[in-house]
Amino acid sequence: MPDHLIVLRSAPTDYELQRRVRGSLDIPPSTEGLAIAGAMADRLSGASIDAIYAAPTACGLETARIIGRRFGATPKPLEDLANIDLGLWQGKLVDEIRRLQPTVHRQWQEDPWSIAPPEGEFLEEARSRVEDALDRICKRHPTGRVAIVVPFPIDSLVRWLVAGEPLGDLWETDADRDPIAELPLAAQWQTTRAVPVGDPPAATPSGAAAV
Repeated sequence: MPDHLIVLRSAPTDYELQRRVRGSLDIPPSTEGLAIAGAMADRLSGASIDAIYAAPTACGLETARIIGRRFGATPKPLEDLANIDLGLWQGKLVDEIRRLQPTVHRQWQEDPWSIAPPEGEFLEEARSRVEDALDRICKRHPTGRVAIVVPFPIDSLVRWLVAGEPLGDLWETDADRDPIAELPLAAQWQTTRAVPVGDPPAATPSGAAAV
């Protein structure tokens, strides 16, 4: 498997700037988002990336193209890296959901594994397909440094899976959280990560056997 996985949060769209729920909606990056993607590419200059994968959306792929050009890497879309389908919440303001559905909003914050948005996807379903994507990436790349470009909150889910980082607030991006994370993949997959309160029992990542 790769030595390192570089997790890159895809550039924000107008929805993030408006504090709307984007979910699985296919929206291009905003003008500000394109500038953020360029700044991320600048930060990675001088490093090496052997391959780059992206969520199959305009935002994910455009962010990956901007970064990939610095390394001569063509992004490869992976369906299983798509964002969580947040159903009828998509397009709504976070404050609107908080005001009209306070119980649901609080439950999604406190125990997101226990609830799915109306007509949306359970977090456990997203976890399963993201693990499948990571497993395929590990099998394709026995060594090196591989990057994935994924939207919020899938980036939080990947960082939780690979490095045991807290999921945090799945409603809104934490402005203090770095959108770039380089994770020592092989080393982590040999350890047992702690599962936050409210999460399902820890599953051994499918790539662990390949170490």
